[in-house]
Amino acid sequence: VLFRSFPGNAAMDGAGAYSGSLSHCTLVSGVANDVAGGAIYCTLNDSVLTGNTGLNYCGAAYGSTLTRCTVSNNYGYLAGGVYECTLSDCTLSGNQAAEGGAADNSALTNCVLFANTATFGSAGGAINSTLVNCKLIGNVSASSGGGACQSILNNCTLSANTAYYGGGADDSAFNDCVLSNNTATAGFPSAAVSSRASPQRPAPASGGGASWSTLTHCTLAVNQADGEGGGAYASTLDQCTLTGNSAYEGGGAAYCESLVNCTLTNNTAAYGGGAIYCTVNNCTLTGNQGYYGGGSCDGILNNCTLTGNSARYGGGIEGGTLNVCLLTDNSAVDGGGALYGMLNNCTLTGNSATSYGGGAHSVNNLNNCIIYYNTAPEGPNYYQGEISGVLNYCCTTPLPDNGVGNIDNDPSLMDPKGGDFHLLKNSPCINSGNNAYITNLTDLDGNPRIRGGTVDIGAYEFPWPTSVISYAWLQQYDLSTGGSDDYADTDGDGMDNWKEWRTGTIPTDASSVLKMTAVATDVSGITITWQSVSGITYF
Repeated sequence: VLFRSFPGNAAMDGAGAYSGSLSHCTLVSGVANDVAGGAIYCTLNDSVLTGNTGLNYCGAAYGSTLTRCTVSNNYGYLAGGVYECTLSDCTLSGNQAAEGGAADNSALTNCVLFANTATFGSAGGAINSTLVNCKLIGNVSASSGGGACQSILNNCTLSANTAYYGGGADDSAFNDCVLSNNTATAGFPSAAVSSRASPQRPAPASGGGASWSTLTHCTLAVNQADGEGGGAYASTLDQCTLTGNSAYEGGGAAYCESLVNCTLTNNTAAYGGGAIYCTVNNCTLTGNQGYYGGGSCDGILNNCTLTGNSARYGGGIEGGTLNVCLLTDNSAVDGGGALYGMLNNCTLTGNSATSYGGGAHSVNNLNNCIIYYNTAPEGPNYYQGEISGVLNYCCTTPLPDNGVGNIDNDPSLMDPKGGDFHLLKNSPCINSGNNAYITNLTDLDGNPRIRGGTVDIGAYEFPWPTSVISYAWLQQYDLSTGGSDDYADTDGDGMDNWKEWRTGTIPTDASSVLKMTAVATDVSGITITWQSVSGITYF
């Protein structure tokens, strides 16, 4: 039986068709007082469902299977297009619902969702659905998830979608997807977002690409947010690329929970051109721009590379904590590499400031760091500024007033002009750090953090140390770094050079030795006097 069309039908359920099989049919202008104006429990092939209305559920189809169908300009309360359906190679366009403009609780494969709208709730395109190899383009939600919400998307493309939260999608899981040119905008009436606004969602118009989502192997490009998180907001990203995204407030690429193995390039925001308030692991941040924190603002970064970022304050980072990171070629007016924050086992080189602190400005603590070859009119390598920061076991020049264990030797990097910041085999930074400041088990290459018993200064661990003593200490006394002098008693005072290094005595002066000099006994007990070195605790 061939059904050509059902114009102007009205029913309780399935005004066009109920529990049938339709091929090359058109279902138009059907009205259902409850479920679906078009079809319910049907199989449809190469058919058109347009202009249908379902007052309580969906406009076009409910509980049906659609193949190579066109679903357009339908209206429903829960889904403008389809509800609890399976679709393959279909096009859904111009559908409208309070939420779920195109689809709700459905499975879509090789489909196109174009210009669908959620007028009050979430998901201009699809909600509570699974989408594979689909394209979601130009969908709009007045609340959250312009393209999708509470959905799983695999190998999908989301482009030019718009919402208040999550221009591309909200509260969804993405795998191998591309999110581009989506927008989170405040240009909706405030009442329209009341269903998603809450103390857990305080930021307005956030997540240009995605919000409150999980993304793996995805690309987020040229998305925009009026508020926070141009690329992603409050999301977890793994092995993703974020490029050209922008946010008016914070996190040009991301304002999120975590970034792992991601690349952030050429993103912009007022605070954190690359990322803000993020935990960032094994990522590369390049060419990002912000007023505060070109690369990152107030984040925790582990084993990351920041290069070519720029800002008014803090070209590489502003605030936060960096562990085992490389900062190079970043620029700012103040704090070319870093402004404020804390840095452990980092390398800052080739950064510049036009005013203060080429490498670092007013950083609270720099531990086991190389800060060398940076430029600025005031404090080329570091400027302590209003925060009297402490440098411990750092390689920099000049030697700082605050802190201990610092050296001003040239760090002897492999090829800094060519971008290779590994240590040469004679670097004074080898074995010259302090193990108490180790935060990560690996260096920037992923190699074990300690080789030779003591951590190296900087982001890279030299893999083949020949001595277990600080190379800077050995070089200071013209002793061999090849290991032959480690356990030799150079000055004949009864202590070998390793013990002299550990106790802070001079290996070439027999009178500089840790020893007991006197024992006195009186009624109160025994007093033992030692010859030692000021500022060192012995036990």
